[in-house]
Amino acid sequence: MTTLPPPAAELSADEARRIALRAQGFLGAPDRRAGVRGVLRHLGAVQLDTISVLARSHELIPYARLGAVGRGNVEDAYWTGGHSFEYWSHAACILPVEEWPHFAFRRRAYRTRPQWHHDLPDGVYDEVIAQLRAEGPLTATQLGGAKNGGEWWDWSATKIAVERALMFGEVVCVERRGWKRVYDLAERAVPAALLHDEPDDQECLRRLVRLAGEALGVGTRADIADYHRIRGEQFDAVVAGSGLVPVAVEGWGKPAWADPRALESVPRGRHRTALLSPFDSLIWERARTERIFGFTHRLEAYVPKPKRIHGYFAMPLLSGGRLLGRVDPAREGTTLVARQVSLDTPTAVAPMARALREAAEWVGCDTVRIERVDPPALAGPLAAALS
Repeated sequence: MTTLPPPAAELSADEARRIALRAQGFLGAPDRRAGVRGVLRHLGAVQLDTISVLARSHELIPYARLGAVGRGNVEDAYWTGGHSFEYWSHAACILPVEEWPHFAFRRRAYRTRPQWHHDLPDGVYDEVIAQLRAEGPLTATQLGGAKNGGEWWDWSATKIAVERALMFGEVVCVERRGWKRVYDLAERAVPAALLHDEPDDQECLRRLVRLAGEALGVGTRADIADYHRIRGEQFDAVVAGSGLVPVAVEGWGKPAWADPRALESVPRGRHRTALLSPFDSLIWERARTERIFGFTHRLEAYVPKPKRIHGYFAMPLLSGGRLLGRVDPAREGTTLVARQVSLDTPTAVAPMARALREAAEWVGCDTVRIERVDPPALAGPLAAALS
C-alpha cells in the first residue's frame, strides 16, 4: 500500500465546495475577454452529446458560465482557426489543440489494441487516408457513406476506417457539421510543433492529472482520474509528480488533492445562477456531486419513461453556489416548456424563474410554460415569479 504524504491543508466542506465552484468558472467574474475559447482552455475538456433540448450540451457549457453568448459564436469559437479538436477524454470531448501531445498515450494504446468490435476490410484504411489527402476535410457520408443500412452500430467499412484513423491520431475531427464529424488529416489540422511532440505515457498522464486537478480545484483520486477517464493505478503512478498537493477535506472520508494555486486565496465573488447541462463537468461524477452539494443527479434520458423521477433531460439549477432543484425543458416553437420543475426549497423559486427566462431568451423563445411543479405548493409562486 502506498503511504500518502501528510496533507498540505485541511479544508472545510464549504471551502472545498467554493474552491470547486471557482475552478469550474461559477464563482467570481467570468473572463469575458477570453470568451468561449477561454472556457474551453480553463476546463480542459467540453463534452459532446447527441441530445439537444434547449441546445447541444457543448453550447450549454459556456452559456452557464458566460451568459447569453450567441450560439453561432459558440460554434465558431470551438471550430474555427484550429483552436480545438475532438477526441476521447471524459467521453467524446472538444479539447484545446495544445493538449494534442498529452493524448499520445491513448493514441498509442489504440494502435496496439488487439481486438475491435468491427472488422476492417483490407485496403479500406489506406483508401480513406488517400481520399482525405486528395479532397480535404470530409464527413463519413462524403467519404462514401457511414452506414450499411442496419442499426446505428452497423457502420460501413469507410466509417470503420475513418473512426479507426481518428483513434490512432492519423485523422482529426476538426468540426461538427449538422452533428456529423468532419475529418481531416492530422498533418494538416494540428500545428507541426504539436503534431510531432510525442511525450511518453508518464508525462502524458502527469499532465492530464494536473489539468484535471486544476479544473476541479480539489478532488479525490476517483474525481481526478474520472475527468479524463484514466485508470486509478495510472493516477497513483503519477500524482506525486503532477504538482497537485494532498489535502484533507471535512466529511469526505477519502484522501484528496488540490491545485496549489487554488489554496493561495479564499474563493470570493459573484455566484452564477444557471441551468446546467447534465453533461457539465461540474457534475460529471455523481458521487462527487453528492459529496460536494448533497444533490443526487442522474441523467434519465436512457431510463424508461415510467421510471423517470425528474424527466428526460433534467437540468440542475445552480444558484448561490448550491444546487437547488432541476427542470426538464422542451421547446415548442417560441415557447420554452418546463415539463417538470423540481424545487428542493422555496428559496429556489426566484432563481429558477430567472434562469428559465434567461434560457428562453437565449434560445429565441418569448414565452415560458410550466406544466408540472414538485412540490405542487410551489407552482403558484413560480408562476407569479415568471409573470
